[in-house]
Amino acid sequence: MNDIQITPISHATMVLQMGGQVIYTDPVDGEESFTGQPAPTIILVTDIHSDHMNGDTLTALAKNNPVIVAPAAVAEQLPENLSQLVVTLKNGEKTMQKGIEIEAIPMYNIPESPETFHTKGRGNGYVVSAEGKRIYISGDTSATPEMKALPNIDVAFMTMNLPYTMDVDEAADAVLAFKPKVVHPYHYRGQEGLSDTNKFKQMVEEKDPNIKVELLDFYPEKK
Repeated sequence: MNDIQITPISHATMVLQMGGQVIYTDPVDGEESFTGQPAPTIILVTDIHSDHMNGDTLTALAKNNPVIVAPAAVAEQLPENLSQLVVTLKNGEKTMQKGIEIEAIPMYNIPESPETFHTKGRGNGYVVSAEGKRIYISGDTSATPEMKALPNIDVAFMTMNLPYTMDVDEAADAVLAFKPKVVHPYHYRGQEGLSDTNKFKQMVEEKDPNIKVELLDFYPEKK
């Protein structure tokens, strides 16, 4: 969308520019991964796993005191020097930061079990809203009822990598349920390589031509 700029970095990490702010998601691979990018004003962290949270990277990116929005499980593991920057959200809570509304959406594996990779309540997906646009960042999750009930999503980022999140079929079914205007697969590297995002695009667009699937390159090193 013309008023939202999206730069994929790697896996779950990207740079979003909207509402006059620069939002980093799950930065983990060092400050050098963001060479040439504007400094973050807001950082979203979804979960405690190493492909989503890295204290050293966050410390390096915190020079200009960005707001770091995270669930409690993440906040508890961050370096003490970042504590003054952290806004902690539980599932379902909202915060307004620098003109951006941020809502924490439950992200978890189904069926629910203490042994799953992602238990309900520990991590957050996010809906980020500004200037009438709503972006959904799924985080590591199955196709949950909360996801399928999301209203008025303009842009959705959907994870799809078994056994940690959804497969392509489940992600497509979820998207067809909540009907975002534009969908970007991300976090689509699994144990058996990259998920078939072209199949995902075909499944979604054939069943609902009003949903546009745009494929961004989150794994340039794989070429």
